[in-house]
This record gives sequence, structure tokens and C-alpha cells, in this order.
Amino acid sequence: MARKTLEQRIAELEVRKKTLQARLGKRERAEDTRRKVLLGALVLHRLENSNDADFTRRLGDWLRRELPGFLTRDGDKALFDDILKPASSPETIGDGK
Repeated sequence: MARKTLEQRIAELEVRKKTLQARLGKRERAEDTRRKVLLGALVLHRLENSNDADFTRRLGDWLRRELPGFLTRDGDKALFDDILKPASSPETIGDGK
């Protein structure tokens, strides 16, 4: 069996490096997506289940203020219609908001 040249060995190592880099990138994207999903789940949970009405109101106000500028696609905006609607609490009904 003939020995591989240094050039062949380097080429094989470069292919292996690219494969490992792609695998690492895929794992990092998956971890980033998981973090976003978990953070979104926490926010939605707090909006729906918080015993602190003031916190829930402030969080909802912040989301209604920030989300429209963050979301660029109509389909994405539609996913948040329930959050983006103005709050209809007794304080805001009839005060002109």
C-alpha cells in the first residue's frame, strides 16, 4: 500500500475540518433556536399565568411597543395578533387610548 503524500493528507484534513465546522455550526444554530423558543415560552407563560397584574401589564405594553418594529413579515405579525391588540383593561377603556 502506497503512503499518502503530505498534500493528500492535508487535503483530507481540510475536508474533515470543514465537516466538523459544519457540524459545529449546525449545533450552535440548534442551541440558539432552543434558547429563543424557551425564552418565548417563558414570556408567553408570564403573560398568561402571572399573578402580578402590574408586571403582566408592563410586559404586554413593552411587547406592543417593541414587536411591531421587530417583526418584518406579515405572517410573523399575524402570529402575534393576540399580543399586539391594544390592552382592554378598565384603565384604558374610555381614556381615549
